Amino acid sequence: MLERFRGPASTGVAEAFLAMAAAYAVFMAFGAASIRVPASDWKPAGWQPKAVGGTSAVPIAVGVDRAWKTPQFWLLWAVLALNVTAGIGILGQASLMCQDMFGVNATVGAGFAGLLSIFNMGGRFVWSSTSDRTGRKAIYCVYFLLGAALYALLPWTQGIGSQPLFVAVAAVIISMYGGGFATIPAYLRDVFGTHQVGAIHGRLITAWSFAALVGPQLVNHLSTARKAAGVPKAEAYNPTLHLMCGLLLVGCVCNLLVKPVAERHRLAASEGGAA
Repeated sequence: MLERFRGPASTGVAEAFLAMAAAYAVFMAFGAASIRVPASDWKPAGWQPKAVGGTSAVPIAVGVDRAWKTPQFWLLWAVLALNVTAGIGILGQASLMCQDMFGVNATVGAGFAGLLSIFNMGGRFVWSSTSDRTGRKAIYCVYFLLGAALYALLPWTQGIGSQPLFVAVAAVIISMYGGGFATIPAYLRDVFGTHQVGAIHGRLITAWSFAALVGPQLVNHLSTARKAAGVPKAEAYNPTLHLMCGLLLVGCVCNLLVKPVAERHRLAASEGGAA
């Protein structure tokens, strides 16, 4: 769009944003008009609720004003922030990282970034769907532990000069970034119930904003400093990748600490909670 709208009197940025705004308006209006909330007593024929990820089958209802004051909320905030920081750190610098580590040109680097975006999207379907079977806590343990192991492998793939292996490992990492982002609403549902899960998610998503600032800055600042110190470009990212391993392990600890919400935080039936 920038190329399409760029001209002698304009960079094309304003026009591109207006075009994107129009497209978003159409899709959002369609979603708002087509989605309906079922009656409070509706459920599919023959369906019975069951425990998911070790949670109780008894419906939980926690209001947003209480939810964000619980340790569970801030543990899940840290879970999302650390998972996203690790993922977006590599996604935001993917093209330059590939160029520096393997000496490829900008076109190949851009192709690598595009490939990661596909895995980011695919991970949102595959990993979040898998969490319906494994439970949220278990799948986040996979995100963190497998992610840490794969981050530790990235410098090794560069050391042996295997670009295909580097791409494959990075793609799996980014798929779990997308999966973690898509799984967190269901995790919130399991912990706080559906009563005000949209508002709770709105507050928790500030973790993504935090990670969007921290992740790319970590990669850019540390790698730039090492390049300035004379470290070869191919090795400049290694400490950052090891740091990401540590962040993911901290996230795993936060995930394991998430417990059911204390009874005092739950809403009574008169407040909209379970009868």
